Amino acid sequence: MIKTLMSSVVMLLLVSCGSKAQKKETEKFPVEKTAEEWKQILTEEQYYVLRLEGTERPFSSPLNNNKKEGTYHCAACDTPVFKSEHKFDSGTGWPSFDREVEGNVAYSTDYKLGYGRTEEHCANCGGHLGHVFNDGPRNTTGKRHCINGDALVFVPKNEE
Repeated sequence: MIKTLMSSVVMLLLVSCGSKAQKKETEKFPVEKTAEEWKQILTEEQYYVLRLEGTERPFSSPLNNNKKEGTYHCAACDTPVFKSEHKFDSGTGWPSFDREVEGNVAYSTDYKLGYGRTEEHCANCGGHLGHVFNDGPRNTTGKRHCINGDALVFVPKNEE
């Protein structure tokens, strides 16, 4: 009986404490839309990544091998989030950058895998971009912003 009660209390604490869904509801971003509004302007894949915090398959994005000069924008709201000059081949299968466009990326902690990871969001609409790790190029920032290509739209330098 006591063992069952203690198990119930532990489960309740795990479910109620640190729930990302609870935090997400209170976060406010300059661009706010309903789920239906997002579904009307995003592809299915973009919606999965940006709004449901999904992850695309590695090596599936054409942006992973993009070598052109320009800026990567949030696919949901067109906010510039990364520049091509900070892009590098991390070998992970996702577009990777050593820094963000300052002020245009917001951060939170993601515990989906059972440990904390720094998650990146567009600071304008809250769209999930990817995660940042401390295993990037040592000769620059040491950061690896591992970003879903479906979260991005590339704008070539001559169109900026």
